[in-house]
Amino acid sequence: MKLTSLLVSATAAISLATGVFAEGTVGIAMPTKSSARWISDGNSMVEQFEAAGFTADLQYAEDDIPNQLAQIENMITKGVDVLVIAAIDGTTLSNALENAHFAGIKVIAYDRLIRDSEYVDYYATFDNFKVGVQQASSLVAGLEKVFGDGPYNVELFGGSPDDNNAYFFYNGAMSVLQPLIDAGSVNIVSGQMGMDTVGTLRWDGAVAQARMDNLLSAHYTDKTLHGVLSPYDGLSIGILSSLKGVSYGSDDLKMPIVSGQDAEVPSVKSMLAGEQYSTVFKDTRELARVTVGMVQAVLEGGTPEINNTETYDNGVKIIPSYLLEPVSVDVSNWEEILLGSGYYTEDQIK
Repeated sequence: MKLTSLLVSATAAISLATGVFAEGTVGIAMPTKSSARWISDGNSMVEQFEAAGFTADLQYAEDDIPNQLAQIENMITKGVDVLVIAAIDGTTLSNALENAHFAGIKVIAYDRLIRDSEYVDYYATFDNFKVGVQQASSLVAGLEKVFGDGPYNVELFGGSPDDNNAYFFYNGAMSVLQPLIDAGSVNIVSGQMGMDTVGTLRWDGAVAQARMDNLLSAHYTDKTLHGVLSPYDGLSIGILSSLKGVSYGSDDLKMPIVSGQDAEVPSVKSMLAGEQYSTVFKDTRELARVTVGMVQAVLEGGTPEINNTETYDNGVKIIPSYLLEPVSVDVSNWEEILLGSGYYTEDQIK
């Protein structure tokens, strides 16, 4: 039996054992289906919410902010009991959340923090600073393994500036890289640093590829690039396409070390092909399980399980949060982590 099924069965079993089978409608607002990760999140939540007795209303906004706002307002009008929102832009929902509050609807921010609103009740996510630490640590380990002693020429990519998580990923990575930059063992040849410069709007792989093209033509005609900090697999694939376009990965020009996140199938295959070096696995089934538990506690008048009350300030208040652990994955442990957990089958990868 897959771990997904076990989690769903466990959720249902807890409800039956307590003699309380949950009731209520949960509105789930997801950003886009363009990423396999968000499809997995949506499917896991619907499956687990329904197993726990809830009705789930799942909507994808395809990275269109007005569309997501309209979907959320429609859920409020229909009278959902709780909203679970993975925001496209975490700064654009204040009016909608105020409407939800006055309609008696609790709001849980899902993976992406919703900013500038007092009406966010809880936050379920991964330890996003640690994600960045893991990305940079794997980048450094790969540089040492493949290229020996430094100094190393590296370029930095950030996530979408309208996604609060992108800053945690970047800051976590820079906590590892900045001391090496200061010591001269890592050189950012382009000089491009900081989220205002290296951010990639909407996590768009085509935008990352175009920027990598520009970096290579402007700064690497007579230098070799050794590594790229990439915060997401979808960007990594675009970056790798650019690198392969100028013959990196050929016999006489080693592929730079490229990090990633989300363990998407194309990137796992890329790792096995000797291209992308690593990714960070975030088990969306576990995030869904935590979110279901939060909703159930809220609707029963209880307090959800929380393990962080200090980190996530949304500009108005600290949001009580539950942080899950990310896992760094490369060719040495992908089978144990991704197949062993039942997240993927071997047929999906090979």
